[in-house]
Amino acid sequence: MSRYDTIIVGSGPNGLAAAITLRQQGLATLLIEGDEQIGGGMRTKELTLPGFKHDVCSAIHPMAMASPFFSSLPLAAHGLEFVTPKYAAAHPLDNGDTAFLHNSLCDTVAGLGKDGKRYQSLIEPVLAHWESLAKAIMGPLRFPEKPLNLAAFGLHALQPASWIANRFKTDQAAALWAGMAAHGIQPLSNWTTSAIALVLSAVGNKYGWPIPIGGSQAIANALLSYYTSLGGELQTGTWVEDIAALPSHTTLILDLTPKQLLGLKGLKFSLGYTRQLEQFRQGMGVFKIDWALSEKTPFLDLRCQEAATVHLGNTYAEIAANEQASHLGKKVEKPFVLFTQQSAFDSQRAPEGKHTGWAYCHVPNGSPEDYTKEIEAQVERFAPGFRDTILARHTYSPAQLEAYNPNYVGGDINGGIMDIFQLYTRPTRSLTPYRTSLKNVYICSSSTPPGGGVHGMSGYHAAQTAWKDHFDKR
Repeated sequence: MSRYDTIIVGSGPNGLAAAITLRQQGLATLLIEGDEQIGGGMRTKELTLPGFKHDVCSAIHPMAMASPFFSSLPLAAHGLEFVTPKYAAAHPLDNGDTAFLHNSLCDTVAGLGKDGKRYQSLIEPVLAHWESLAKAIMGPLRFPEKPLNLAAFGLHALQPASWIANRFKTDQAAALWAGMAAHGIQPLSNWTTSAIALVLSAVGNKYGWPIPIGGSQAIANALLSYYTSLGGELQTGTWVEDIAALPSHTTLILDLTPKQLLGLKGLKFSLGYTRQLEQFRQGMGVFKIDWALSEKTPFLDLRCQEAATVHLGNTYAEIAANEQASHLGKKVEKPFVLFTQQSAFDSQRAPEGKHTGWAYCHVPNGSPEDYTKEIEAQVERFAPGFRDTILARHTYSPAQLEAYNPNYVGGDINGGIMDIFQLYTRPTRSLTPYRTSLKNVYICSSSTPPGGGVHGMSGYHAAQTAWKDHFDKR
């Protein structure tokens, strides 16, 4: 008899989700984490100066409230609190205008002027059917409960972001759309790049883009607290290199990307499955900076200080050109920068009167280039005097991100490019991509549908697959 029904390797959002899902069914579970600190992409550390708490990876959580799985859990009872800034996102332009993603559709429409109705026609149907759409799009390919709603969403979602951008008449609306689509970390001319723009805009209008009080680590801590309250077991500081060293178990769920799967000893995958893992394609990497700051970031448009995220890249044309260049392996002088300022809304992040800044830009996968100067120039471009507020900085190159978390291959935080060829067929061409060629081994990382982000849905679906395959009828 196996000591554990299931062992889960990796305590990122998906590993924790898988562990919770199976423990809710009463299975004996062991969650193993290589680091001493749980969380994967949900960690918060003092990276710069004492008292300044920085989110190592994820910072703003558009999908936290929108995730069907997370929203089903009593995480507030386990200490998780969110604050929701006035604006989900701000997008300043060189001409002095700023576009805003408000926490309501009505306000966003009003702010976009003559493009408001065009934006409304895209987002209102997503909002109206979000609950059914979320179940359909945040998982593997399957026949949806409400196929007409999904079909209507797909008509827009499958299009390149560039096509929909052409509908807008103002620079503000087109730039706002570019910033949303660029979260997909691929050229905006690629098919399906409108999908992430639709989703991020809709959940922003529905829930805002919330920030966890105390840092992203608070999400991991709440998930772990709930998991252990169910009786689940945890083991940290254990890097799994050979599955033969694991305690006896019936099923194994791995929160790992294809590169890590191929490197694990003791997994004798079929030749066909191995070839598909070897052919899996990574996306662009990121270069990240955290700052300890003497004051709030001095944006020219002070309303930007009230936004969860500030997209720095100017016009749609500029962002599209730079994302394309990075995808082609070139270093760009004015990269698209995602900037956040958690301390403006959460006093726990910095000493009294001081602030934090967090930013990254997209770079060629594995790029050895230092983008500190380029990122800080982009912030200074829209917030003159920003450099004078810097007390200390900490940077992560793509190689350093991968060393910190091996799932970030070449700095790829999405677990592989999420283009039309790998949106659902990730990491293999299968209707049940969580299964491997070994009947008791499953994969639950962001290299499976629905991909990157802190939502836990990959872990939930992998666990459900394992449950149905092995435990449902016992």
